[in-house]
Amino acid sequence: MTSNPNNPSNDDDTPKDPLAEMLQNLMGGQGLGNIDPAELAKAAGLPNDPQLLQQMFAQVQAMMSSTSEGPVNWQLAHENARRVAAAGSDPSVNSAQAREIDEALRLAELWLDPVTDLSATGLIGRAWSRAEWVEATLGTWKRLTEPVANSIANALSDALSQQMPEEMKSMMGGASNVLQNMGGAIFGMQLGQAIGALSAEVVSSTDIGVPLADLEMALLPANVAKFGEGLSLPENDVRLFLAVREAAHARLFVQVPWLRGHLLGAIEAYARGIHIDMSRIEDLARDLDPSNPEGIQEALSQGVFTPERTPEQTAALEKLETALALVEGWVDELTAAATEKLLPSATALRETVRRRRATGGPAEHAFSSLVGLELRPRRLREAATLWATLTKERGIAGRDAIWHHPDLLPTGEDLDDPLGFSERRRLAEASDSEVDDALQKLLSGGYDTPAEGPSDAAGPEDGDAPDGTDSGEAKA
Repeated sequence: MTSNPNNPSNDDDTPKDPLAEMLQNLMGGQGLGNIDPAELAKAAGLPNDPQLLQQMFAQVQAMMSSTSEGPVNWQLAHENARRVAAAGSDPSVNSAQAREIDEALRLAELWLDPVTDLSATGLIGRAWSRAEWVEATLGTWKRLTEPVANSIANALSDALSQQMPEEMKSMMGGASNVLQNMGGAIFGMQLGQAIGALSAEVVSSTDIGVPLADLEMALLPANVAKFGEGLSLPENDVRLFLAVREAAHARLFVQVPWLRGHLLGAIEAYARGIHIDMSRIEDLARDLDPSNPEGIQEALSQGVFTPERTPEQTAALEKLETALALVEGWVDELTAAATEKLLPSATALRETVRRRRATGGPAEHAFSSLVGLELRPRRLREAATLWATLTKERGIAGRDAIWHHPDLLPTGEDLDDPLGFSERRRLAEASDSEVDDALQKLLSGGYDTPAEGPSDAAGPEDGDAPDGTDSGEAKA
């Protein structure tokens, strides 16, 4: 195997590059041609630390040479996410930070009480490091990304198989699972990279509008401080505003128990419909230079999905975007109502959050490119207008009653015309009432009695004259 330029000597006195040695052992002592291990590590977003690489790739070798439970190596995704989260500055949360977060979330609950009919959650506020956020949310990330992740991992495995020279295939021998696991390992490392990078951007457990951690209410102190940099606003104001948003999210998802499943189900339905562009995968396999593994990373970062959507996926996407907008719009409206008279900087912070949610950060863009899924509420402003209109028309209790059942939720048409929502709903409710009345009449047998007509009218009673007068009166 071609030695690493950074470690040209591979005699008995000088240890081999750990990645090179791992690949050589994995391939029966033959290696993978002229792949540069440093470049492969760089392509996967790994640190260029020989000692750390030796530990990591010992684990990778064991994983890739064993049978995996599925196409995607989730263990590797988890470990890489933790590693990326800790790559920068991710100090443990100290007692002072934990106390500040707890107090902010408690105060946020009190501020929300007058502006919503949904009761407080009673959850204990948490202060998380980035690594703790990864641990708390990875299970949900797996649920959301598994359908498309499996498709990508299988496609990558096929691409690697097509590109591999025949002589290397013969060297693989009976270790056919190695190649299959290699695609899962590559995608697992990339997914872990994206999730780990996202941990440096999110400020709370629900920052992207999805309850990634069930029944949790948490802020990330390091990221809250980072969010406030350059805003020229008091740190306490920033913390309190973000705490109100987090508490509003938590209150909604806890007190509306069907909503989490509804939202995650919409995301899963959309993800299942994503189609892999096999022509691009084939181009990747044909054009892949074994000495330049960054080609795989570049293809993943550009996306490998077909832009065309099926009618089913278009409907799922519309449902998802509407649901995300309704959640974010409700939280936006409540946060504004709760903070406008208590935080002088509330208006500026509201606009900052709106723009941030509309555009997304670098890690969010990387994640959407990797799995073909964007979690941004594109119609946040329209949804906020709708909730504000409903507050004026129906009051707080009437507005929040919309969350009682998924069938009551506004639609995309309602976001187009927020002012006409109540009239459309009134007409729909009137129509439903007419159907219910007709059904009740049918069940009670009301339609079995024939209607009286002229021929069925009763004749003159006995003793009556034909003209309807009493017979005695007629004689008189």
